[in-house]
Amino acid sequence: MERRELIKGAALSGMLGSLITPSALAAVNAQETSLSNAAMAELQRTLDDIEAAFATPAWNLQTPQDHAEASRALLHILMHALQCWLEADPARPFFVSFIDQHKKMLGDNPDARYFSAVIDDQHSYRIRGNLAGADYTSFTVELGASTEGGQGIGAAINDSEFQADADGNYEIIVSAQRQQGNWLPLPKGASSITSRHYYERKVSINRERMHHIPIDIENLSLVPPRPAPSDADIAAGLRRVTQFVRGNMIPMTGGGDIPWVSRVPNQLPTPVQDDSNTAITYAAKDNVYSMAPFVLGPKQALIIRGRFPKCRFANVVLFNRFLQTLNYEERQISLNRAQTEQDDQGNFEMVIAHRDPGHPNWIDTEGRPYGMMFWRFQLPEGEIAPLKTLVVDLD
Repeated sequence: MERRELIKGAALSGMLGSLITPSALAAVNAQETSLSNAAMAELQRTLDDIEAAFATPAWNLQTPQDHAEASRALLHILMHALQCWLEADPARPFFVSFIDQHKKMLGDNPDARYFSAVIDDQHSYRIRGNLAGADYTSFTVELGASTEGGQGIGAAINDSEFQADADGNYEIIVSAQRQQGNWLPLPKGASSITSRHYYERKVSINRERMHHIPIDIENLSLVPPRPAPSDADIAAGLRRVTQFVRGNMIPMTGGGDIPWVSRVPNQLPTPVQDDSNTAITYAAKDNVYSMAPFVLGPKQALIIRGRFPKCRFANVVLFNRFLQTLNYEERQISLNRAQTEQDDQGNFEMVIAHRDPGHPNWIDTEGRPYGMMFWRFQLPEGEIAPLKTLVVDLD
């Protein structure tokens, strides 16, 4: 059968509804009382409200490009919400890729893979996986992840705290009650689990499309087959999608109360080593951050000088104003330690510029006059040297 014939046959299945519906009036009433119809309308209103808010001072969008990228960021967040939260069932969890080359949000990373699964505190779970050559692997339990703002981090475990066999295989039990062996606590209010797999390589891991990270999650209790989704089930999924979009598509004009976020262009704050990350829902407990905007004229460049500390992982990444990475598939928009030319003490000099200045540590802005620069230092030992910056003219 040709595809067009199959589609025609599928279209005829619409006749089934007319055969079992008593009247047109009944169909109208069903639409009015449908929970999923109301939930879909709520999602549509939410998207409309966010789009309308882009024109307000709260978002501070100045150019058509700003508005276009705001819409793109909204669609990427909606994409993940649909993939992760629409069909979510904490009794039957599954991991979804959190970000990739074409789904970017919440400060993604060319040097890391992330996976997310929806859970709750009413069940216990087993995670199976393989380290797959990662320099760092961790699992974080988020609290209220789909709600606006979230409620922070509930628990976390990294690969220095759980055992893997000689081939890199591991199992982790996630439960409220302490277990022998690899155990991740499941606190009240748990809503999702995020895994992090960091790599320091000459070629960023997210350019290695053939690289596979095995990972799975299952309920420790046997559950019956999932019933056909009801109107209420679909409505609940749509509400979860709406909540995730509302909670994560927010103006990027705040951050004044976060010590590692600078509002001064081209000046990076000293990385702060404290537990403030635990209050940020999708932050990494083991990371120390430093973030600031960059603003450069057509012939300007920003020099960054510093020293890598002893740590598990470190890199700097360029984002647009919506915390989406720039084009790392075709440009060098980030540098990790393996990619950075440095001396034997870890001292480095990097250059953020619109064009290649002939420097080995050039970071490409894509020609953007402004954006965000974001540093990660993972499990650093000792103090992190200040990141000194200087704007220079290239010509």
